[in-house]
Amino acid sequence: MNRAYFEEAVAYVLQQIDKSLTVFKDTYPAPASVNHVYPAIGNIEWTSSFWTGMLWLAYELTEDPKYKEAAEYQLQSYTKRVREQIETETHDLGFLYSLSAVAEYKVTGNTLAKETALAAAELLAKRYFPKAGIIQAWGNLNDPEQCGRMIIDCLLNLPLLYWATEVTGEPRYAAYAKTHVRQAAKYLVRPDYTTYHTYYMDVVTGEPKYGNTHQGYADDSCWARGQAWGIYGFMLSYLYTGDDRLIGLTKSLSDYFLSRMPDDGVVYWDLNFTDWKDQEKDSSASAIAVCGMLELAKRLPLTDPGRRKYEEKALYVLASLAAGYTTRDIPESNGILKHAVYNKPRGMGINECNIWGDYFYFEGLVRVLKSWRLYW
Repeated sequence: MNRAYFEEAVAYVLQQIDKSLTVFKDTYPAPASVNHVYPAIGNIEWTSSFWTGMLWLAYELTEDPKYKEAAEYQLQSYTKRVREQIETETHDLGFLYSLSAVAEYKVTGNTLAKETALAAAELLAKRYFPKAGIIQAWGNLNDPEQCGRMIIDCLLNLPLLYWATEVTGEPRYAAYAKTHVRQAAKYLVRPDYTTYHTYYMDVVTGEPKYGNTHQGYADDSCWARGQAWGIYGFMLSYLYTGDDRLIGLTKSLSDYFLSRMPDDGVVYWDLNFTDWKDQEKDSSASAIAVCGMLELAKRLPLTDPGRRKYEEKALYVLASLAAGYTTRDIPESNGILKHAVYNKPRGMGINECNIWGDYFYFEGLVRVLKSWRLYW
């Protein structure tokens, strides 16, 4: 696992991006591949920005202007989407605009990118439910069936709100994020440091009701990607708040994740499974956890034994993904990581590539090879 090993892994990622530069110019990869090929769709899904984010990573790593030009070209699509509110009834505005408009603003200083991201932050702030102290996940907030729901994925959407406060001085954005992360820690994390995917609050009183799953094996199991969202997401809130409790929480979530990790370092789609021949791995969950643990290790004191542990485990998983989970043996594929699962209970994207897995795998590699300023 020397530098050359990870440079070779990056070379394959760049090869796959280059293959798709013209295909995904006015279109975007679908969330999951079909037979390891991403269909081209419009900017309508919660996942569009993972492609744009990979373009920015590629530019920052190589300084090749073709990646910058491709990413900048796509800003118009994100600006149109937020202005016309196309498929914006979702907390995933954080995913969508952190890796596109915020990334562009941080890299180039483009004021349109800044304005676009702030417009998205304002729409995200409108999903705040004051009585419950949460950002509501998805759906029409006038529909009682869609209200009062938070999911663990939302932790990755909060950085857009923190960033909005930083650049505007308006405190309410960060205040909403801080309240949400406290509620997530209180209700989504169980006493054994497993996590619920979803938690519901009463739509009238805001009082807590119950947790369940939308994508895991069972309501009381631990969906692997959800645990990974927790590892990275609580860590990102720590970066903005400095709340040391989030460091301890991230350690505990990471320890559980690692305890359920098979020998090759890549977890099954639900952490209920550790050695099941009839169950699929989820390479994307492992890629997300790599980024979270690398960030955790970086923030721990040199005297903390966890610093070396989490870094070594993260590098082991990243190397395993590079060795056995890429699409090198599928020449027709335009994806990067195979053996991912989108939504097993609903039969979506099982044992395929998914675009967020590709993004977080690339982010992990970039973290290893250079000093990188987060888009989150």
